[in-house]
Amino acid sequence: MDCVVKIKKPNKTSTVNDLELLTKEQLIRKIQVLEAHNIQLQNIINKSKSSQPSSKKENKIYDFSKCRFRHILLRILYFGWNYQGFAVQEDTTNTIEHHLFEALTKTCLIKDRSSSNYHRCGRTDKGVSSFGQVLSIDVRTKLSESDQDDLEKEINYCKVLNRVLPDDIRCVAWSPCNEGFSARFDCRSRTYKYYFPRGKLNIDKMREAGKFLIGTHDFRNFVKMDVGNGVVQFTRNIFNFEIKSYSDNDSEYSLYVAIINANAFLWHQIRYIIGLLFLIGANKEDPTIIKELLDIEKNPRKPDYSMSSEVPLTLFYCDYENVNWQLDEDNMKCLIEKLQQMWTYSVTK
Repeated sequence: MDCVVKIKKPNKTSTVNDLELLTKEQLIRKIQVLEAHNIQLQNIINKSKSSQPSSKKENKIYDFSKCRFRHILLRILYFGWNYQGFAVQEDTTNTIEHHLFEALTKTCLIKDRSSSNYHRCGRTDKGVSSFGQVLSIDVRTKLSESDQDDLEKEINYCKVLNRVLPDDIRCVAWSPCNEGFSARFDCRSRTYKYYFPRGKLNIDKMREAGKFLIGTHDFRNFVKMDVGNGVVQFTRNIFNFEIKSYSDNDSEYSLYVAIINANAFLWHQIRYIIGLLFLIGANKEDPTIIKELLDIEKNPRKPDYSMSSEVPLTLFYCDYENVNWQLDEDNMKCLIEKLQQMWTYSVTK
């Protein structure tokens, strides 16, 4: 898909008086937005230049016309709480996707996004993390067509990308795939996990309520409407839902995880579901409220209730058929060491 960025023009130029009325936080946010717009404008200028005939000097930098490309899948891990979401946005460069494409172009694995045949499995929101996000993309290969199956001689894509990616964004594995394979449309199911302490929650009631979610339903009463992006169909199929404990000794400090597996999800669907389950676990709603809200003829409008925090939510796994993931032992060792360093810093700062 083309990476076309539309820059919104401000309605009017801010005067000195206008700026004096803003708080410190509002001024900081305004500067961040302006800086992001400048970067996006520079990207547009660079893209325009790249479409023009290159000089001989530029060709010496990297001549993609002499390269062969192959279609692959990349499995990505990231901690989302420091980012504004996965997908590229107009008013910020602080997204996972921005850093991924910056790394892909910096390492000359792709020429640009528009020619890379790119698809993503899921579009996680601000603050949401992933252990198993998957991308499909055309990247440079050093193998000829006759030896493209000799994967041990291929570019170590994860190692190359991890050298330039931020520490909290890591490439875990890659896999060859057919040219028409799409990380989005060929995904059989997505699994999300939501971690939470038990506290005083009634876990049995939450499990009872979760059973009503399984199956094909219209989930419009469990989402944030996204009609502006053309989403007018709210039927999804949840294959499985369960709540597990990570501790043998059940107490208020025990860590639990809600695991939900479906063909696809709607905007904020999981966070609204978990928010409602917390109300049920706190004995503020009956488990049958889930069944009631799935009856859209009886309840055509979503009631006002809060969704849960985004921080404990993780896109855990994306399931595909006949995918041969390539895991490099040295890369995995470095990945584990990096995660341990981040954990140590987090618990001691």
